[in-house]
Amino acid sequence: MSESKFGSDDGLEIDIDTLIRENAQAVADYELQDSDESNNQDLQDRQALRRVNGLSTELQDVSDAEYRQLRLEKVVLVGVWTEGTSKDADNSLKELAALAETAGSQVMDALIQRRDKPDPATFIGSGKVTEVRQAVVATGADTVICDGELSPAQLRTLEQKVKVKVVDRTALILDIFAQHAKSREGKAQVELAQMSYMLPRLRGWGESLSRQSGGTGGIGGRGPGETKIETDRRRINDKMSKLRREIKEMKISRDIKRNERRKNNIPSVAIAGYTNAGKSSLLNRLTGADVLVENALFATLDPTVRKTQSHDGRVYTFVDTVGFVRHLPHQLVEAFKSTLEEVSQSDLIVHVVDGSHPDPMEQIRAVRQVINEIGGGEILEIIAINKADIAAPEVLMELLRTESSAYAISARTGYGVPTLVKAIESALPKPNVEINAVIPFSRGDLVSAVHETGEIISEEYLPEGTKIHAMVGGALARKIELL
Repeated sequence: MSESKFGSDDGLEIDIDTLIRENAQAVADYELQDSDESNNQDLQDRQALRRVNGLSTELQDVSDAEYRQLRLEKVVLVGVWTEGTSKDADNSLKELAALAETAGSQVMDALIQRRDKPDPATFIGSGKVTEVRQAVVATGADTVICDGELSPAQLRTLEQKVKVKVVDRTALILDIFAQHAKSREGKAQVELAQMSYMLPRLRGWGESLSRQSGGTGGIGGRGPGETKIETDRRRINDKMSKLRREIKEMKISRDIKRNERRKNNIPSVAIAGYTNAGKSSLLNRLTGADVLVENALFATLDPTVRKTQSHDGRVYTFVDTVGFVRHLPHQLVEAFKSTLEEVSQSDLIVHVVDGSHPDPMEQIRAVRQVINEIGGGEILEIIAINKADIAAPEVLMELLRTESSAYAISARTGYGVPTLVKAIESALPKPNVEINAVIPFSRGDLVSAVHETGEIISEEYLPEGTKIHAMVGGALARKIELL
């Protein structure tokens, strides 16, 4: 292999041959460690509560309007290829298979149809519907999962033709979120997203939901009344309003903590990226946090904030956020808005990319699209190309060549992490107020604050106090001026 070098914003030269050799050494060192056993209680709990093949799970919505079982044991995947290359279509269906397996399914078969646009009635053409029905019968599947968001009419028509339950991509992602949500806020956000999705899709067996509840007897039951489905819609709307109020109240606590960090001039670094790219693994490596790590999509949903210190003593925070995915359902973006604000209001974004993925550039594009939607498009970004120990060298070279502020790392082995930390610390916002003051020894708290949040130029101990020449934030400078 010819020698290739790539530069980054801070002038760092990357020798790809050296990178490969150091990767191999890092992996060898890592394998010597006893890493088979996991002490993470969250991971043990999740593995202890996994779904079992052959046993269906009955999930009812809050309105009791569906009266159907959501069974995700044996599934057939169906995709419509409307644009891009055949490789793009294959990668999309592979991701759908990973989502299905994360939800507890066993993928039996997968079919793709080339069309200019999805069929307005059945998502796929009539010939392909017959083929899907044959695949369902041959494999014994009880669910068909479509790689796209289907309209209520498409869901209903396709179910009638394939004779089994039909789930679209959005419902599948919502099901995964419902399984993995742990905190009170996370559960409320997922429930709100599920209701937003279900509201236009309410229906039931036969005409039971079209019958009027009024007209025949009883106080409150006279008159024209309303249909059962109207009652269910009203109940869901009421529940959604209640959930929005609860999420808004929980958001206040998050805002107070965030504002307190800003008041104390503590920079915030958001770790964002595609689901399963290794964000939680990187946070654990950087801060020693014990965040759940699992080789599954959307393993962690609740944001985790951890405080750390730079090499010169400045305090800043890392925030691990929910993972993104192509075509992230808008219901989730809306429901998780308060959580995603951790990204949009950060000072720096560390964008973690799975270097071993077949199409990492598409992952980068999808993540940046969501970041732009939530108002974080102007925030400084550093690309961390994770899983460099198993990524193809040519993929690493392409990413390092394409992205100016990119660093190859392995959160698993620790390779490249020190270099990434230096890049993060150099990109943190600098204090912009210069002070030259003598702080009395009785105000050691102010001296400590200068060390934690400021940049020390010089420091001298005098009989009357500590003489400090430093750059600090505006709030701290005003406190020192008032001495």
